[in-house]
This record gives sequence, C-alpha cells and structure tokens, in this order.
Amino acid sequence: ITVDKAKQRMFGTVEGEHRYTWPVSTGIGNTPSGSYKPQVLSRNHRSRLFNDAPMPFAIFYDGHYAIHGTVAVSQLGTRASKGCVRLHPSNAAALFSLVRQYGSGNTVIRIVN
Repeated sequence: ITVDKAKQRMFGTVEGEHRYTWPVSTGIGNTPSGSYKPQVLSRNHRSRLFNDAPMPFAIFYDGHYAIHGTVAVSQLGTRASKGCVRLHPSNAAALFSLVRQYGSGNTVIRIVN
C-alpha cells in the first residue's frame, strides 16, 4: 500500500501486480510519512479522540493513525483529515479484506510526500 500525500491517492500492489488506485484524504496538518506494518485492524472502530467519529474498516499503522473509511466522500482527493488516511467506505472494506487475507506481517504501508 502506498499513500501519496501530494497526489492524494493510494496505490495498491498485490503479489507484485498493481491492483488499485483510489482517492484519499490525508491530514490537513500531519499525516506521518514512513513505512509501517498494520498494528491493529478494527472493523467498526469509533474515535475516542474525535467525538466518537466512525472509522469503519480501520487499519491502524502508527499509534492512533489509521487508514479507514469515511462518510465525507466529497472531500476525497483533498487534504481534509486530522491525520488519518480516509478512503471511500467500499474501498476501505476491500483494503481491510485484503490485509486480513494476506496478513499484517505481509503488508507494508508506505506514506510518501
């Protein structure tokens, strides 16, 4: 999984084959760059930091930072989050399923500028 903050796009490769390109919303302020492994998967997560906001199909990769679905689909393609990587809910569900299928140990999340 590669998240390009400049392009506001996520690119996914499975078994060496490019499989998807999806619009995302990264942080207005800070979405940390780097390489990560998924730490926790939570299908129906709600944010304790942001007024119980729904974070469906959350894949936590760096503390409280996660890739997750959003209801704010009109903002996808622009920086709009508090720091997480937001996806369309159907894309978040597909990504969540892929990470579960292949395993967190076989998944790399790269966040690039």
